[in-house]
Amino acid sequence: MRPSISTALTLLALPLVTACDGGLGLNLFTIEDDIELGASLRDEINANPDAYGQVVDPTDAPEAYGHLQRITDEILASGMVEYESDFPWELYIIDDDEVLNAFCAPGGYIYVYTGLIHYLDSEDHFAGVMGHEIAHADRRHSTQQLTKAYGLSVLAGILFGSDPSVIAQVAQGLLALSFSRADEAEADDYSVVYLCETDYAADGAAGFFAKLLEEGVASGPEFLSTHPSPDNRVENIEAAAAELDCSTEPHPDADWEGFQSSLP
Repeated sequence: MRPSISTALTLLALPLVTACDGGLGLNLFTIEDDIELGASLRDEINANPDAYGQVVDPTDAPEAYGHLQRITDEILASGMVEYESDFPWELYIIDDDEVLNAFCAPGGYIYVYTGLIHYLDSEDHFAGVMGHEIAHADRRHSTQQLTKAYGLSVLAGILFGSDPSVIAQVAQGLLALSFSRADEAEADDYSVVYLCETDYAADGAAGFFAKLLEEGVASGPEFLSTHPSPDNRVENIEAAAAELDCSTEPHPDADWEGFQSSLP
């Protein structure tokens, strides 16, 4: 029998190992708990468009979802995503052209704003962002940071049928979740690792960050504003791609304009 979050609650007397950057060094959630928590947050987000933005129904934009699925599938097929076969990796598009962001709930529930898709010039840059978000779920950063922000008992309550207001509070926090320096660096690095095994430019995420810096976008996404500084992250991503001897050539079969034009 797998250890569950209910078992973990009996271990609260044990000290949590704290990493030097302030993040939790121990994740008491199981993979199944990640999926269940993420599903609860997904249901909250999808049911409340006034609070989180209108999620586009896949039946209303099948071509757009097809492009998003195609890009995600290529990253997952890299062979480098640890929970590629365990997490559901559900995809959702939020119709808001004013927001340049994407986020991923625990368990692999990924949300992408239309504003991000319209803003980017390259499918490789978008794939870099997707790799970054996949890494946050795959490396289980979201569960660790949500536990740090809300406490184990609050998240465990969601798994056991908590008050809907608690779920809403955590879902709102997910949209603005601040990851640690170590988490952000690891997500950047794994984006390179994932894309290195695909036909996408392995430093794709650096292209997105560089465009935001060049254009002086002040209200960029949470994962850009968090330390380390964006310019250092561009340098680090490019250095990681070079160190791994990955291709940084554009994807030969990308259909970025087709993706953008298929949005509602």
